[in-house]
Amino acid sequence: MLRFVSLLFLAALAHASTLTLQSPRFIVTSSTGNQLRSEPISLAQKTSVPVSLTQTDILKLTFQIVEKDSGNGVLPHQTFLRFYDEKSGEEGIQPIRVATSGKAKFELNMSKPPLSLPPTSTNPLKVSLIVGSSLHTPFTTELFDLTIPASHPPPQHPDEPSFHLLPEIHHTFRPAQKLPPKIISAFFSALVVSPWVVLLGLWSQVSPRPARLFSPSILPFISTLGAFEVLLVWYWVDLKLGQVLLYGAVLGLVTIFAGKQALASIGDRRVGRK
Repeated sequence: MLRFVSLLFLAALAHASTLTLQSPRFIVTSSTGNQLRSEPISLAQKTSVPVSLTQTDILKLTFQIVEKDSGNGVLPHQTFLRFYDEKSGEEGIQPIRVATSGKAKFELNMSKPPLSLPPTSTNPLKVSLIVGSSLHTPFTTELFDLTIPASHPPPQHPDEPSFHLLPEIHHTFRPAQKLPPKIISAFFSALVVSPWVVLLGLWSQVSPRPARLFSPSILPFISTLGAFEVLLVWYWVDLKLGQVLLYGAVLGLVTIFAGKQALASIGDRRVGRK
């Protein structure tokens, strides 16, 4: 049964009536109502002279959709005008309102162009009619070429420059610092070392005798003082300030107790306890 219904449906489509246009015509008028051009539209051969409109002209298009066999007017389900630019590929679709008798009328006022018009240039637009109906064989036909004024370029978006390549950033670095002459560097190096030379010279004249310098009560204090010097050198090489403060605080506590013990040992020696 289902196969039989499908065959009937296909047969109905095969015998569907063909649609055509009756009395298609276009009229071009000026803004004052003067008729500038009026011609019938041939479905067999498109007119060789494009329809030209200025910014104030009005194009009127009239036709009737009928069955080709019976000539009766038909109300199709969809009727569109297609404006197509072959070079740019832009196109626009304009719906057409059709009466129940199949008669249709379209008016294009260039002073108020519809949004369906694509962006235009000096290239003509190909205007074609598309008619669709579920009860009839759909058809499309080219009507004429349309030349209209070129559309204005769209306004620039305020953020549009942000999407372009910016000029390459060239960084300018400070030139390398020049080293002073070796003579000057040697002079100031000697100036820094000279106090130590003077200190060692005077110390040799006094001839101190650190007899108890390495005793068990004084050596820890001397070691902590040396550890402070090592900590400063380590800070200059690798450590950060926070690490130096932490290590210095711990080392300072040890130095206090070691120094107190060293002073107590020296005091006991002076009073003759040891």
